Amino acid sequence: MSDRPRPNFFVIGSMKSGTTSLHRYLVTHPRIFLTQEPKEPSYFIEREQLLDVLPGVERRGFWRSEDAYLKLFEGAEGYPVVGEASANYARLNRVTGVAERVAEFARDARVLFIARDPIERTISHYWYMVRFFEERRDVLTAISEDPDYRDTSHYAMQLKPWLKLFPAERVKVITTESLRDKPCETMADVFGWLQVDANFIPPNLAERANEAPAVIQQVRGAGLMHRFRHSALWNAVGPLVPSDMRKFARRFSEKSTPRDSVDTRPVAAMLRELQRDQTEELSALLGRRFPEWTALYADE
Repeated sequence: MSDRPRPNFFVIGSMKSGTTSLHRYLVTHPRIFLTQEPKEPSYFIEREQLLDVLPGVERRGFWRSEDAYLKLFEGAEGYPVVGEASANYARLNRVTGVAERVAEFARDARVLFIARDPIERTISHYWYMVRFFEERRDVLTAISEDPDYRDTSHYAMQLKPWLKLFPAERVKVITTESLRDKPCETMADVFGWLQVDANFIPPNLAERANEAPAVIQQVRGAGLMHRFRHSALWNAVGPLVPSDMRKFARRFSEKSTPRDSVDTRPVAAMLRELQRDQTEELSALLGRRFPEWTALYADE
């Protein structure tokens, strides 16, 4: 057991900040091994909390035993960097104790966090919940009422447990905007920090993963139909259903909502004061500013 590859690198979030794109760039490096199926094992999240943030994940079972988790890294022999990317590791306060469990498991690990303009991330989080988790409230109501949207963008709060348990030089923060605008330089910086060849250029840097579509397929009140269409049973029988019937079911369970038809200015204004204070806290924690977050500083 002791000779099996063990992870020494964790991408911990933040969700809706480009973690999937970052993962895809990282795995192209010949000296880096990351889990790909699943990309987000989420092993260090307690069972009940995992089921809360990822309904339906129980069938994967990766949290059941350390042995099952370590099997995900079979084939990583000889790689100096072995890891995984689970964005839900940075979901305080819905998910607690992750940093402590990772530190106990891999004391010398490196931890990478990608942060996006908090206003844009929070609104993107809302659209994600509309698409996949039946969020039916309007954007202002949802973000005002549900602290999970706001807490996930409170990056200082998310990072403090990791910085308490890991040396500062082993915790790195990059931004979605730097990865988008300066991909070669940003990845070279990450590779250098990981102590692998920093001159390697990922061949897929022009690709962007999981960008929210211009038109959101928003769940209607017919949640039962929606859940059926996203169930294992539907995956089995769906291909046997005539295409006209599938189209009807889709129209019945979803409605199309163009994102640009929704005025997000009120929610951005509401978030700006709060998230500027949170970003000041982050700047003090890390000793750096974030001028690339233009939505946050839009009225300056």
